[in-house]
Amino acid sequence: MNMDFGLYQQQSMKLVMTNELRQAISILQYSTHELLSFIEEQQLENPLLEVKDKKINDVQKSAKSETDYEKVADWKTYEGDYTSPLDYVSKNEASLQDHLFNQIRFMPLNDAEKKIIQYFVDSLDENGYFTGDLEEVASHFSITEEKALYCLHFLQSLDPVGIGARSLQECLLLQLRKLDHRNNVAETIVESYLTMFANKKWKEIAKALSISVEEVQSVADLIQTLQPKPGAIYNNDPLTYISPDAFIELIDGQFFISMNDHLIPNLTVSRHYQDLLKKATDETSQKYVQQKHQQILWLLKSINQRQQTLLKVTEAIAKYQEDFFKFGYDYLKPLTLKEIAADIDMHESTVSRVTTQKYVQTPRGLFELKYFFSSSIKSEGGTNASSLSVKELIKKIVDQENKQKPLSDQKIVAVLEKDHSIEVSRRTVTKYREELNIPSSAKRKRF
Repeated sequence: MNMDFGLYQQQSMKLVMTNELRQAISILQYSTHELLSFIEEQQLENPLLEVKDKKINDVQKSAKSETDYEKVADWKTYEGDYTSPLDYVSKNEASLQDHLFNQIRFMPLNDAEKKIIQYFVDSLDENGYFTGDLEEVASHFSITEEKALYCLHFLQSLDPVGIGARSLQECLLLQLRKLDHRNNVAETIVESYLTMFANKKWKEIAKALSISVEEVQSVADLIQTLQPKPGAIYNNDPLTYISPDAFIELIDGQFFISMNDHLIPNLTVSRHYQDLLKKATDETSQKYVQQKHQQILWLLKSINQRQQTLLKVTEAIAKYQEDFFKFGYDYLKPLTLKEIAADIDMHESTVSRVTTQKYVQTPRGLFELKYFFSSSIKSEGGTNASSLSVKELIKKIVDQENKQKPLSDQKIVAVLEKDHSIEVSRRTVTKYREELNIPSSAKRKRF
């Protein structure tokens, strides 16, 4: 067996992912919120970076200088809709606990009972349910379980109705028992047949109670008016407001695409820090200044690249989905990332990154850019329909069906083929229906 030892040269090529390239890719994928957080981090790390929020006037000047003012919708329409961030600040709305404590204060209870009920209040979950253990409460206050239950029942008598319930069943019963006109059938169904009721086994319930199916259905209508999560109405979590990254406007039959650039602050090199550090004579300080200055240039370049790429992708989407923006959901075309990538001469992964968590305001509403990409469904005449438009059609078909004779999935297949020339399998219709949270025909039936 021959074994030769020696030194050999081998040439190979390797793509090196620099920090700058990694940063550019990350910025491309960031949502606006993530990008703003990243800019804040950079400001803390780089004393040369100066961040200034853009004013509405700055954006107005920018729009005036970059585009023909006649072609752009009047800025006053946007300025008129402008809402101050202060308008979103909570106006000291009372919490669920505050609301309950205010009621307890004026109740004919001794101090010990008030403390026990307040303990129950502090133990409620975000939906207003008590999920603790009565035995533990009794042990904590050295009282009997009967006394603990008495205090819980007192809590359950407060507003909102259903508060302090230990289950959905108890929550619904508490509300039914507080109605001005008690419904004994509804209470019996919730108390003894809730699982069957949830599964819409109305005929079985009607037979068991010797009542008509119509009566069971009327109970279902009543239950729909109740609040399954009584504590949720006092949930003061701040709402999330989405600002569009871009605009697609239809003006006099023509589309105009613009970026919402005022979301991103102005980034500049701080003159103050630059002058201070320039006075430094040692080599270390000079290198530090150069490094930080270069980082700012890379950041500006990456953000600009993000905005330009986003603009190109939005323009391409507007071109491909022109009929959707003009005529509605039925005209949404199937579209892939690959098609857009080829159109703007970019890699598919780049298009994927720049359409994630990016939103565009259109004549049809606010959409994530990802929304416009969907698979194709074959239809007669050689044309293809978007899976999203097919879902919209299924929703319309169900909305317009005879509720006493709801359409089965197979019948929906037939309607799609006959009325819309779209060929899909029953399995596909079932899948789309479930994705739309539409119940089966058996559960949609009205009597």
